[in-house]
Amino acid sequence: MLRTCLFLSVVLYCVLSQEIEETITFTQCTDGYEFDPARQQCRDIDECAIVTDACKGGMKCVNHYGGYLCLPKTAQITINNGDEPSQPAQSGPVVLPVVPTRPPPPPTRRLPQVVFRRTHCNTGFAPDEQNYCRDINECEVSNPCQHQCYNLLGSFMCQCDQGYELNRDRVTCQDIDECSFSNYMCQYQCVNEPGRYSCVCPDGYQLQGTRICQDINECETGTDNCREDEMCWNYYGGFRCYPRNPCHEPYIRTSENRCVCPSGSPVCRALPHSIVYKYMSIPSDRSIPADVFQIQATNIYANTINTFRIKSGNEGGEFFLRQSSNVSAMLVLTKPVSGPREYIVDLEMITVNTVLNYRSSSLLRLTIIVGPYPF
Repeated sequence: MLRTCLFLSVVLYCVLSQEIEETITFTQCTDGYEFDPARQQCRDIDECAIVTDACKGGMKCVNHYGGYLCLPKTAQITINNGDEPSQPAQSGPVVLPVVPTRPPPPPTRRLPQVVFRRTHCNTGFAPDEQNYCRDINECEVSNPCQHQCYNLLGSFMCQCDQGYELNRDRVTCQDIDECSFSNYMCQYQCVNEPGRYSCVCPDGYQLQGTRICQDINECETGTDNCREDEMCWNYYGGFRCYPRNPCHEPYIRTSENRCVCPSGSPVCRALPHSIVYKYMSIPSDRSIPADVFQIQATNIYANTINTFRIKSGNEGGEFFLRQSSNVSAMLVLTKPVSGPREYIVDLEMITVNTVLNYRSSSLLRLTIIVGPYPF
């Protein structure tokens, strides 16, 4: 029995896939044949002549008994004697057995075995029912990505959700530690979380927006624990309670924060005539030099000279009093200060009347509270 073997002398792009062998036996004409009533036998159909564009992609159509082949235009067709069995090709041309060259048998006889060999499509493609290579949508078939999957022609691409980045395998995702990017992500403390980060504030502060810490005024919110005879003073990061009546003998209280020593008392002659109590707060590690407080005379008389000085509370030399006019002076911070800490600075104004030969003094007792943080 003669057999026709086709040798393809072209180098195929894809490697040979597993061989798919189909043995077909009928008692009537098989596909590719039609019954010839005159000769009472099956005859081959020339698909290349009747099928328009039977082969795509510039391939040429070669008819053979029971079907047709689509081969490159440079393919060489070799007829091999069926008495000499064909040996499997080790390299180079590919051997495809086809149906015999003699006319097909009668319809009642068993038709010969037909064996087709196919090749796999490139990675990312698979043959369809018409044996065309179609793109595989990996995102629908296996969904290989941990987060988001985008199908591409012959491949796919993974993308991570916000706050994540792809690992080296380009499939799985790992969390991005945003807190490691900069020390300025948050004003106080940055906390990394899966897919995001958050800012937290210390006690006495609340988060304003996403990264700024704002002081909580406990005196206004009513969260202080001051007594009835105490006043609440808020500072950066907390509060303190001070007596509502700060006056001590021989001073008497004349207003909310003013104490006066009676002029008729012999003890008051060597003491400042009045003491005014003031409170203020500054953040820790404030830039220097910085003007922090201004003292000013409340009464102005003719022929008087006012002199300002720091009487006490400046043992560390953190402050300097700069007199700007005859009636005012500015307290300047000259050294960095860190909190929490409290300074009680006595600022004295000495008044001298050159006509009446009169001398007196008044005191401003300034309590400066340094907060524990630079905000």
